[in-house]
Amino acid sequence: MRGYGDSSAPEGVNNYTYLHIVGDLIGLLDALGVEKAFVVGHDWGAIIAWQLAIFRPDRVTALANLSVYYIPRNPRGSLVTLMRKSVGDDHYFCKFQLPGEAEARIDQVTYDGFFRHVFSDKFATLLPDWSKAFEEKGPLPEWTSEEDLAYFISEFRKHGLTPAINYYRALDLSWELTAAWTNHKVMVPTIFMIGDHDLVYHFPNAKQDIERMAERVPLLKKITVVEGANHFLQLERADIVNDHILQFFKSF
Repeated sequence: MRGYGDSSAPEGVNNYTYLHIVGDLIGLLDALGVEKAFVVGHDWGAIIAWQLAIFRPDRVTALANLSVYYIPRNPRGSLVTLMRKSVGDDHYFCKFQLPGEAEARIDQVTYDGFFRHVFSDKFATLLPDWSKAFEEKGPLPEWTSEEDLAYFISEFRKHGLTPAINYYRALDLSWELTAAWTNHKVMVPTIFMIGDHDLVYHFPNAKQDIERMAERVPLLKKITVVEGANHFLQLERADIVNDHILQFFKSF
């Protein structure tokens, strides 16, 4: 995905809409000569994978998405607008909207403090002073290591945090550009997994939306809530996640 690691990172928020990122994926498939692919997505990767399945279901054999459930385009407003109405301006979706502010606050406490906070699954906590929380440098969870942390930091330093945060800042524009797909259903075979301690699982209305996801994803084969797992369930419960994905994909 553009903006991360060795991928290109064009400047400007408007270069990070759903249409841009899905276009990159189609370009990648074409360059590799792949007609249809098995797709696995997590977090923002899952959001883009849902959109890929909507825009180009002809290129997706089957989809396994983790953590972020399918949320169809709502005519009442973008995800940022709806989150602001639900929980207020202190949520990170909303805090990320001001250009440069998030980057400046994170730079004040170093990437190390920021990523330790992300890996601790406290990232979505509504904080009156969210940058202060990043100063807490506690131990990493058992499923990762100091070496892993150093690698992630080195990758993000290649472009800085702005391209990654631009995904959030482009949400309003993505909402405008996808009006033709309002309440559209995902028509590819799909499984979905999420940890029961995942911050996304505890977003407003998340459990209800997950329970009714089959209405919006008619070819949904299975929903798995992994007990004791947080946001990075593919690392925390790798065996369970891999088994589910492989079992599903082998049926094709």
